[in-house]
Amino acid sequence: MSLSTKFEQLQNYLDQQIIGQSHLTQRMLMALLCDGHLLVEGPPGLAKTKAIKTLAEVVEGNFQRIQFTPDLLPADITGTDIYRAATGTFEFQAGPIFHNLILADEINRAPAKVQSALLEAMAEHQVSVGGKTLPLEKLFMVMATQNPIEQEGTYALPEAQLDRFLMHLKIDYPDKHSERLILELIENEARAHEIVKPPAVSQADLFTAREAILNIHMAEAVKTYIVELVIATRQPQNYSERLARWIDYGVSPRATAALSRAARALAWLKGQDFVSPEEVQAVVHDVLRHRLLLSFEAEAEGMSVDQVIDEILTLVPVV
Repeated sequence: MSLSTKFEQLQNYLDQQIIGQSHLTQRMLMALLCDGHLLVEGPPGLAKTKAIKTLAEVVEGNFQRIQFTPDLLPADITGTDIYRAATGTFEFQAGPIFHNLILADEINRAPAKVQSALLEAMAEHQVSVGGKTLPLEKLFMVMATQNPIEQEGTYALPEAQLDRFLMHLKIDYPDKHSERLILELIENEARAHEIVKPPAVSQADLFTAREAILNIHMAEAVKTYIVELVIATRQPQNYSERLARWIDYGVSPRATAALSRAARALAWLKGQDFVSPEEVQAVVHDVLRHRLLLSFEAEAEGMSVDQVIDEILTLVPVV
């Protein structure tokens, strides 16, 4: 069985288990294939936890959920040295961050010290504990969630940490048809009716797929288009006075790399051997949404980040 077929079956299985959230399931696979992290924002009850847990069941790796709360400490994530009276020595007890797939649930409810510990893990694939630096697993992905409804007792994520997320997704309630299918799925699960799982994707398969994605052809014109989209966020005055009034800070070079990588992953999942501007346009909102900082003027005019990105897409010509 080819790698592309394995991932196609995996996508179909996820869509059967997480009904009405195909955008989320596809982006999870893309983050996994891009060696990136995912920030998901949506109301409670949309199967965000189930989504990554289901992914972990069909990918060779282990899963750990971390509930972020205001009283959480960095050691609760990274682990700490425990004194063993029997031997008179300290022994490191690893924290939940030492797993392959991490769900950081309600990430914005933890204070700055916890966020800094998670930032090191996301950025460097390592953690520092008691003067020691410990590497994480080669397969390591964080899917963080935020609740957009209730903001009391939350801490805004710093820009440096937001920039470490490959994509920021916004998900909403499913439609009427999907809601009916969800009801049937819940009833079938209660009756112990299981959907046949596809063959598990090994870590070796995953790393091979990552190499294949990097080797997908991307024409110079598409690379130029990606760069032009990024430059439009930094030099908006070159495109329109209105855009310049809306944007306070543009995106970093990490956004350029993320756009390229995500577009390649999407093309590969679609069975293509090349990247077109359509793939870039399909991922640009998820890649730039959390990196683009709007001005007070934009907020006063009721402009959202997605609307500003739409404006950029209309102003930047496809090369």
